[in-house]
Amino acid sequence: MLRVETLDVAYGDTQVLWDVSLEVGDGEVVALLGSNGAGKSTLLGTISGLLAPRRGRIIYDGDDISGMSPEKLVRRGISHVPQGRRLFAGLTVEQNLRLGAYLRDDGLAIAEDLDRVVTLFPVLRERFRQYAGSLSGGEQQMCAIGRALMARPRLLLIDELSLGLAPAVVDSLWPALREVNQSGTSILLVEQDVQLALENSSRGYVLETGRLVLAGPSTDLLNDARIVSAYLGV
Repeated sequence: MLRVETLDVAYGDTQVLWDVSLEVGDGEVVALLGSNGAGKSTLLGTISGLLAPRRGRIIYDGDDISGMSPEKLVRRGISHVPQGRRLFAGLTVEQNLRLGAYLRDDGLAIAEDLDRVVTLFPVLRERFRQYAGSLSGGEQQMCAIGRALMARPRLLLIDELSLGLAPAVVDSLWPALREVNQSGTSILLVEQDVQLALENSSRGYVLETGRLVLAGPSTDLLNDARIVSAYLGV
């Protein structure tokens, strides 16, 4: 579904990514791992059109989408859950969710998807008329994921799923993400909790200072001495 080829990305004169290549297959969950500042969010932002690559290509469904606008990419089926959630704090949960469908005009299907989201995350039904800024961190993350799902994506990019959340809250998110994946949506997940990410994905990639240093099946990476030493504290 997605193929990133030899990607270089820079902010002005400051290069952040060098020669990055990765793939996400149809129906896969793929983990993108690395420490703070490794370039993970930059890579997701480039895939979703927030940044333009300096070199390389991004191929989605066989087409080169490098540098395409975020709006066009959403229309093509790519949704991005940004780091920090980025909800509209002064709007209600319902309004935030409906903003995820802002490019759609199929009112009946939008209503069906809205019901699907609050079924995936029942607490959002209870908070439907509540301002997003008053939600807990976990509830905000559910709302951010729900907003992305309202665009009916085929590829969901999630940046730092567990950031600032208690482990029990993170565990409560995974059943919904598995259901989303099983319904046909591929997921590229950025996550600092390496064990959690690898246990819930089929393959993984490791970024260090803007370069890919490891890649392979998640089970292999979980047992890789370099991963164990650097990320699992053993």
